[in-house]
Amino acid sequence: MSLPQIINGKEKKVREKEPPPKDRRTMHKWLNAKARQEYQEQEEAGFDFYLSKLAEEKIRNHALSKTPERLEIMGLMLGSVCRCNGTEYALVRDIATTDLDASNVRVRFSREGLEKLFLSLEESGFDYVIVGWYHSHPGHRCFMSPTDVDTQRGMFNQHYHTAIVIDPINKEIEAFYLENSRIRSRPFAVYWDEYQNPYYGESVKRRRIADDDDNGNGNGNGNGHN
Repeated sequence: MSLPQIINGKEKKVREKEPPPKDRRTMHKWLNAKARQEYQEQEEAGFDFYLSKLAEEKIRNHALSKTPERLEIMGLMLGSVCRCNGTEYALVRDIATTDLDASNVRVRFSREGLEKLFLSLEESGFDYVIVGWYHSHPGHRCFMSPTDVDTQRGMFNQHYHTAIVIDPINKEIEAFYLENSRIRSRPFAVYWDEYQNPYYGESVKRRRIADDDDNGNGNGNGNGHN
């Protein structure tokens, strides 16, 4: 199997595409006060990193699944790099992960799980770019450790590459990237595609559909939930 393209970015395909509009994006509920302020300051100008509702749920649930054991988790973020009005941004559509060798302070893909990881990448169902990676720090807050920084510099060193760190115990999440070899915090938004329900925990009203009984007698209303 061919290895995933992560490092050099030479095969990155940049699409011309409008970013998710304001009515289909929001801040993550686990942002701390500093990250919430960064989000609000960035909101008007738009973001250079957008995390889909689907990918966010998978990352959060992956981290939560190992909370009782306090084990770290990790995976890759799959998506696309887009351009709008000369500005590049990355969209995460899905994630990929596999069996892990993990403790409460370190994590890596297990050697036995690499074939499974490459197979899941091949079966992703869309033409993807690996736009970053995620991992957890259960109970330790969100930061980039020296090992994390080495990983970012060695494998995710393009400007669009992002590292998401999630702490499922303290319910915090933060994104980071490299700028001139230094780690910076990256404000990001969670987005959902048109016709999807909004961000997890919300509800929407179903579209009313007329039928033969819809002459003022049928109610035709309801609420949909994630």
